[in-house]
Amino acid sequence: MSVKILSITLLLLSICVCCHSEDAHGPGSKPPCCVDLTKGNVTADVVGETYREQAARYPCVKAIIFNTKNGQICADPNAQWVKDLTARMTKAPK
Repeated sequence: MSVKILSITLLLLSICVCCHSEDAHGPGSKPPCCVDLTKGNVTADVVGETYREQAARYPCVKAIIFNTKNGQICADPNAQWVKDLTARMTKAPK
């Protein structure tokens, strides 16, 4: 293998490793998914007209994600208030 091809391969590999490590989560950082659900009805805090669904894939739990004035919240999709609210809203694109 020529030195030029080897150098390009190593450069691309380094870029991939750097990009992947930026996505990693260190101690104390929030995972990119819901790992627990909010307690109680927070309908009054929800802003906007969209929501997202999250499938259960460990460590993530099945959840409906709403935007609130204080950030995103993860709600139980089986809770009646969640069913009522999502029925009035539009599902956000992925």
